[in-house]
Amino acid sequence: MKHGMLEDKAKISYKIDGNLLNPQKELDRQSIESIKISVATIEDRFSNVMLEDPNLSRKLVSFQANKQLPIYKWYKYKEGFSAGLIGYLFEKYKVKKGNILDPFAGTGTALFASNENGHNAYGIELLPIGQEIIKTRKLIEKINETELSRLEAWYINKPWEKTVQEREFIKLRITSEAYPKETEKKIRQYLFAINKEGNILKQILFLALLSILESISYTRKDGQYLRWDYRSGRNNGEKAFNKGIIQDFDKAITLKLKEMLSDIKEQQKNSDLFKNNYGNHKNIILYESSCLEKLPTLRKNNFSTIITSPPYCNRYDYTRTYALELAILGVDEEALKLLRQNMLSCTVENKEKDLLKINAGWDIPLSLVKEQHLLHEILDYLQYLKEKKQLNNDGIIRMIKGYFYEMSCVIYECHRVLSKGGYFFMINDNVRYAGIGIPVDTILSDIAGSLGFEIRNILILPQNKGNSSQQMGRHGKELLRKCVYVWQKA
Repeated sequence: MKHGMLEDKAKISYKIDGNLLNPQKELDRQSIESIKISVATIEDRFSNVMLEDPNLSRKLVSFQANKQLPIYKWYKYKEGFSAGLIGYLFEKYKVKKGNILDPFAGTGTALFASNENGHNAYGIELLPIGQEIIKTRKLIEKINETELSRLEAWYINKPWEKTVQEREFIKLRITSEAYPKETEKKIRQYLFAINKEGNILKQILFLALLSILESISYTRKDGQYLRWDYRSGRNNGEKAFNKGIIQDFDKAITLKLKEMLSDIKEQQKNSDLFKNNYGNHKNIILYESSCLEKLPTLRKNNFSTIITSPPYCNRYDYTRTYALELAILGVDEEALKLLRQNMLSCTVENKEKDLLKINAGWDIPLSLVKEQHLLHEILDYLQYLKEKKQLNNDGIIRMIKGYFYEMSCVIYECHRVLSKGGYFFMINDNVRYAGIGIPVDTILSDIAGSLGFEIRNILILPQNKGNSSQQMGRHGKELLRKCVYVWQKA
């Protein structure tokens, strides 16, 4: 339904049983019903490949299962998926050895889990926190006994307490006053003290710091932003938030260093196991870039499998949720804005990207998005709500549009670099705005099919995802699918 048709229908008076109805409400109802019919139509087309998989739990298809795994659990990157999911999918679909690619590598779970199973692994990651974790984990195989002893001495002797010198770190507007004053002082002392160590130990000590920042701060990661504890003195005009215990710096860093040392030693107990798990990390290649920039430069037909979880179309802004870490990593205000814009469009602050300037050959994937009737029907309706001032953020339309155009280009490039018969696994969530559910899984699968993929399965988690309390309050409860897409290059 085109936007002009919506405006024409708004002029009509509707009668049911002789009662005059509000034209706008009737128009809203008709538009929503039309969208529901379109959703049902596209879902019917994929009904034969949509399969609820009882083996897929939210724990497996998230970071949660990594909490029990040595080294994977060091840093809590909640947007990731588990190492166990890699093994499950590779076994289920008989993935053979070859080059693996993750174009949204995060903290490297797909890279390390694939590498441990004998694959060469390549990743693309734009967010500096992910880059730092992957680089540090690659260095672990080179650690020697002297460095392990030094690591143990760090949590025993606490050298940061023995220095009066400090190293400053960047404070962003969204991280200012994030720590108790004594904690902030100890962070600066710690940053100064680790500079005296060699590269490998310094990297491990730095990752330990990054891994505890949330626990020693007044903040908690909460989807689209950082929530601030009432003790911070910040008044966000909301109900006072109490995050509970704010950990003491010395205790938090000591426990983290002990955990890291224990995990490394555990891996080294069996030298063959250690060699298998870490001896091939030279075959993990990380590209520090946006996948929209890097993918077009990769060699055609070079990868046997692609597995990834892109940012969801859910307004989550990683530059805000990981702002504490980015500030410690030296990302200033200007760099933060550039980083946010270069990421896949998944926040309301993303501006439209000129995709043809990035790659002039993307006319095919861009044209396929233009042909997505359901997507544009949803965008037209959201535009109509925007003009009626019934959309809670005007950037939502631009974000959704940008997300699908950019993801179409990503899928196009992934098809190009994947070898014939190769699998593309993608973990993603459906979303909902203004009461309208957007079936991301079927829309992206439809685009993938047009680009030459065979849609083998859309594996659905038995436990669906609930929508936000705000959405439920205004539009009622609607469970959203969380899926793993399984596409194969024909």
